[in-house]
Amino acid sequence: MTPKIGRTTRILIIEDEPAVAFCLEQELVEAGFGIAGVAGRLNTALAMIEDLTFAAAILDANLAGVSARAAALALAARGLPYVVISGYSPEQLDLAFSGGQYLRKPCNVDQVVQVLNQLLAVDLTAGVAPTSI
Repeated sequence: MTPKIGRTTRILIIEDEPAVAFCLEQELVEAGFGIAGVAGRLNTALAMIEDLTFAAAILDANLAGVSARAAALALAARGLPYVVISGYSPEQLDLAFSGGQYLRKPCNVDQVVQVLNQLLAVDLTAGVAPTSI
């Protein structure tokens, strides 16, 4: 489960369920990632996307009953890769989420780590270095 790009690769977690966010945070740290921050609400997520330095994000499509569409658009505008983790099917999601990789809830952390590694490897081949601490 070790990330290919090293321990300092920082991930932003955007997830409104505290238990899910905590589990993701703990498991990603164990897998060798750094955590840039955790946002449970859209306004917090948008501020973190604008203000923090990170290599990729994990994005729940629905944050406390509010679409995270604006967060997906903000990540895309910054050119940051992201994984959409949602109980909704891809067909049910707004087109704004199509810029990210999709995993259906419930998913295991090994799947998340694998997708993050793939996303970050693509960035490396494009000549974009992952953001470190």
